[in-house]
Amino acid sequence: MGRLTTKWLTLLLTFSVVGLFASAVVVYTYYYLRTLPPFCTSFKSPFPGVTADCEVVLSSRYSDVGGVPLDVLAAVWFVINIVLVIVYDLAGGSLALLAIRFLYFWRFIGIVVVPYLIYVEFFILHAICIYCTVMHIMIIVDFVALTLYLALNKPLR
Repeated sequence: MGRLTTKWLTLLLTFSVVGLFASAVVVYTYYYLRTLPPFCTSFKSPFPGVTADCEVVLSSRYSDVGGVPLDVLAAVWFVINIVLVIVYDLAGGSLALLAIRFLYFWRFIGIVVVPYLIYVEFFILHAICIYCTVMHIMIIVDFVALTLYLALNKPLR
């Protein structure tokens, strides 16, 4: 075992693994198989004026950056999270310090992007994608978990 306890290692990896799974499902089914992911049929969401409709979200002009689907970028984001946690856990000295600092910066980038994506879904598209919502939640919880770890363990010193 490395620098992280089993509890912290599990916590810091689990949310990224769940987010990676959600993004991988979308990438595989929607972009590779050219079909909607499971459970993506249109139905009324609990939010007034917003439907749960993955097709609206995934086919919108907001679904990619420079031709790269956001779900692919999300998968890469989650993979980098996982790699950085493992490097931090196993590396020593300055490499561990660099990994934890970059991990915080990396997760901060994610937490900054999520409000924009939620805004687009709710107020522009009036539709949400359940897989995107899972990814948004995992990004938020990832950030909170890492912030809590940093506050309690102070590894940046």
